[in-house]
Amino acid sequence: MTLRFWERMQFSVLLAGVVVAGGLWGFIEMAEVARDATPHAFDTQIMLAFREAGRPDNPVGPPWLEEAVRDITSLGSMVVLVLVTASAVFYLLLIGWRRQALVVLVAVGGGQAISSLLKIGVDRPRPDLVSHLVNVQTLSFPSGHAMMAAVTWLTLGSMLAGIVPGRASRIYVLCVAIFVTLLVGLSRVYLGVHWPSDVLAGWCAGFAWAMLCWLVARHLAPGTAAKAPLGSAQDQRSDA
Repeated sequence: MTLRFWERMQFSVLLAGVVVAGGLWGFIEMAEVARDATPHAFDTQIMLAFREAGRPDNPVGPPWLEEAVRDITSLGSMVVLVLVTASAVFYLLLIGWRRQALVVLVAVGGGQAISSLLKIGVDRPRPDLVSHLVNVQTLSFPSGHAMMAAVTWLTLGSMLAGIVPGRASRIYVLCVAIFVTLLVGLSRVYLGVHWPSDVLAGWCAGFAWAMLCWLVARHLAPGTAAKAPLGSAQDQRSDA
């Protein structure tokens, strides 16, 4: 039983390492696209696919869809993520899980700092191919909504997956976190405020940073609930 547990943990570490490496590679590739003087063909084709043919001001779909997409994109907004993160951190502190609270703070706070620095470093303007359906002020690359949704929801989702009973429940929680992250990114393209490469870069950077934080937390606090995101519910309960 112990051998099987360590085999699962080693696989989790390997999987997290693959996500980090793949995310960094994907981000570098998208950064090259962002630095081109003219938009890449796949950027323009995908963005125009979300608009009616010959009418770049009108998104595809029924009128209610546009409002629904605005609601979805708010799941990656600064206000919502700050509220969710603060609620999670205070709850973790309330039940005495200080290490987990620190992991969440470092992951989300560090992710926001990295996102801001990357925007300044690449300095890509917002797309002007179609009309913007929401107001935006910051630079375009990478998508902050996509990146911070990945960081926040994946961090919280993986932590929750470590304490819910049953493998199916853990998979479900992680799938929901990933699904929300994907919806937020797609909403930014639909609303016309990001190139698809901005969103892809945000996803890559966000997933890589979230997994890197998990790996560091597990290394610094082996044998504690800090490693619970990809561990078992029984480990989490015994550490508590």
